[in-house]
Amino acid sequence: MKFTAIAAALALATTATASFAAPEKYNLDASHSQVVFAYNHLGFSTTYNMFSGFEGEILFDKENPENSSVSVAMPVKSLFTGWEARFKHFMGDDFFGAQDGDMITFTSTGIEVTGENTANITGDLTINDVTQSVVLDAKLNQSGENPLNGKQWAGFDATTVIKRSDFDLGAFAPNVSDELDVQISVEAGKAE
Repeated sequence: MKFTAIAAALALATTATASFAAPEKYNLDASHSQVVFAYNHLGFSTTYNMFSGFEGEILFDKENPENSSVSVAMPVKSLFTGWEARFKHFMGDDFFGAQDGDMITFTSTGIEVTGENTANITGDLTINDVTQSVVLDAKLNQSGENPLNGKQWAGFDATTVIKRSDFDLGAFAPNVSDELDVQISVEAGKAE
């Protein structure tokens, strides 16, 4: 539920390795970017939910990925649960207490390159007006020309684990796991 960390995933765009002189602006492709989170439900199952259709930008420095940055924002109410009753519960007082316009945000604060196409992206994740530092384990999948539109494109995956209780979302823990496994996958196109 706090995968804004997710959003976080966007921070992934900071792990490139090509050859540009300075960071270049890339806008997230909302149609191909998502944050999926999972939690254990009473020991019986793993439940999955997703945020999608969010916005953000990556300042992508292929030559020096550590100089890259990412910022992402997603409406809380963009959450997809696959079950209307669960969505209503998540939007209620036990969890988000969501109002129209409430956002989850992620803004990178630092990038540590860990390999040719990998990096740890540290950033501030804000959910329910609570901000915590999180680290995304990010991977550059590919960068280059998008064969469908001829534009420069980049794709990233990232993972992290966050605690619901850190963001005032800890209802029913530990019976419903406090830790959420978060998977992020984003595409971004070079701004014109």
